[in-house]
Amino acid sequence: MAGWEAAFAEIKRGSDAILVEEELKERLKTGKPLKIKAGFDPTAPDLHLGHTVLINKLRTFQQLGHEVIFLIGDFTGLIGDPTGKNVTRKPLSKEDVLANAQTYKEQVFKILDPAKTTVRFNSEWMNELGAAGMIKLAASQTVARMLERDDFKKRYANEQPIAIHEFLYPLVQGWDSVALEADVELGGTDQRFNLLMGRELQKAQGQSQQTVLMMPLLEGLDGVQKMSKSLNNYIGITDAPNDMFGKIMSISDELMWRYFDLLSFRPIAEIDELKVAVADGANPRDTKILLAKEIIERFHDAAAAEAAHADFIQRFQKNAIPDDMPEVTITLGEDGIGIANLLKEASLVASTSDAMRMIKQGAVKINGEKVEDTKLRLQQTDTAVYQVGKRKFARITLV
Repeated sequence: MAGWEAAFAEIKRGSDAILVEEELKERLKTGKPLKIKAGFDPTAPDLHLGHTVLINKLRTFQQLGHEVIFLIGDFTGLIGDPTGKNVTRKPLSKEDVLANAQTYKEQVFKILDPAKTTVRFNSEWMNELGAAGMIKLAASQTVARMLERDDFKKRYANEQPIAIHEFLYPLVQGWDSVALEADVELGGTDQRFNLLMGRELQKAQGQSQQTVLMMPLLEGLDGVQKMSKSLNNYIGITDAPNDMFGKIMSISDELMWRYFDLLSFRPIAEIDELKVAVADGANPRDTKILLAKEIIERFHDAAAAEAAHADFIQRFQKNAIPDDMPEVTITLGEDGIGIANLLKEASLVASTSDAMRMIKQGAVKINGEKVEDTKLRLQQTDTAVYQVGKRKFARITLV
């Protein structure tokens, strides 16, 4: 396989679509370093593994010798990305955007080489563009064109409000590509409209059109919906090693391969060998352990990965109760406290309905004994260890 062909195969790995493949191949054949852009709006202080799918692909381009631009959308963050939203997204304050942007920079360099990464902020050129420039940019597209976007189309059909400033978001994202003269832009499959807008605006400015590389959205721990903090199905890259290990081990065997394909840095051939081994009878749990240790080592270190593995073996494989757990004291009412309220007050569940569901699933234990009565009321007792699921423990005293 020729050099550019091997590079293309590595770039295409795990991707959903490349628009347009032939254009990218022609650029790779020249052997010239390309400008690779991916934008991230700093809408939350921490990143999760879903965000790293794009960052991992940036790393691939970086290792192939291309110029990687990690674009922080401090200007677009003030607008609020409407992608996938059925309501107008609340814009962030400038202070929140800047604070979150700083943590993003710290976190992405756990994956990218800081010496080979250019960090840019799109306020650099958007503030320069000014009001007149923004009006001129807005005049380049029609309302009908904007309503081709799936989320805008649905909201319009359902008579849900679409704020005028939301139409500006894809235009600004596209203008970022013009300002950076990007050769390739990375984004999720939900960003298709915005990514293609970059090609459109570049063409209008007489630039070569960027290739669009779309990566799939990573499913969260439930294996159904995309990874999201709001859905509480995420693995944060700042999670403690033990929490990270436990979460990865909780994913289904089928989802494990999806995580390998999108998150692992192992060669494709090595992952294929693991798949064959599991198909031939190897325990998928042991394969999942390899994935968990690789991810933890990336965001912490090798010692943390080994310690998390040892803790997992003790706590879960041997069904041991951990020595270190939260100590909680709960003051009782006159008639005691219901088990669901107790679990919620101890922060072992998110809600009483969540507690009821976990009890019905047989996932709640007191001192190792399964709780089966959802209406159980507890009075003042000796301190006991309460457990919800495989990973949540608390030593609770009722007074």
